[in-house]
Amino acid sequence: MSLIEVINVSKIYNTNSIPVTALNEVTLNIEEEEFTAIVGPSGSGKTTLLNMIGGLDNPTIGNINIAGTDISTFKTDAMINFRLQNIGFVFQAYNLIPVFTARENVEFIMLLQGESKEKRENEAINLLKAVDLGDKIDKKPTELSGGEQQRVAVARALASKPSFVLADEPTANLDSVTANNLLDLMEQLNKEQKMTFIFSTHDARVIKRAHRVVTLRDGAIESDVVKNGILANSD
Repeated sequence: MSLIEVINVSKIYNTNSIPVTALNEVTLNIEEEEFTAIVGPSGSGKTTLLNMIGGLDNPTIGNINIAGTDISTFKTDAMINFRLQNIGFVFQAYNLIPVFTARENVEFIMLLQGESKEKRENEAINLLKAVDLGDKIDKKPTELSGGEQQRVAVARALASKPSFVLADEPTANLDSVTANNLLDLMEQLNKEQKMTFIFSTHDARVIKRAHRVVTLRDGAIESDVVKNGILANSD
């Protein structure tokens, strides 16, 4: 069984009463421990696909299965709880809580999960040390560089012990050195902790590092390529 199964998914938005197809009958399987980039030009549907996988939006047609669970049928509260327990998110804009310290930002997910104060604090400190921010634990986002904020976001994404991490343009606001350091970290987590990462990106630095590249165009999969060759091509 695949970790993620996207089955014949279409997403149609009604903009000013005009239907716009963002995804068109997309089928995609992602296995555990993948390091996969979803790429394509602006408007190709890559962020929409990531949002479908993350349960942030619902398909118009089709199904999304996560570890055998069809999340397409979930009501709002059930989906929120499922995301909290199973999916980590890293966003382009970091989305850190500005009045919280780095530790408190990482702790927040575990607070929502009902973990004890002692466990939250210990785990958050360990995660921040793991992303090389052991000396920034009590710093607030405004006291951190962009790369440091994104590392806090990675630590926060891992705090829930998710099945996989979705990263939407995580390097877009970072310079080359910082972006490469972040990608080094993510590759290390993928290799050592077997964490599955799925990126939505147009960044060549991410695409170069990815073990698999799924290209979308006009809402459909144009190609699906791994290092040793092509897995699948659309007609």
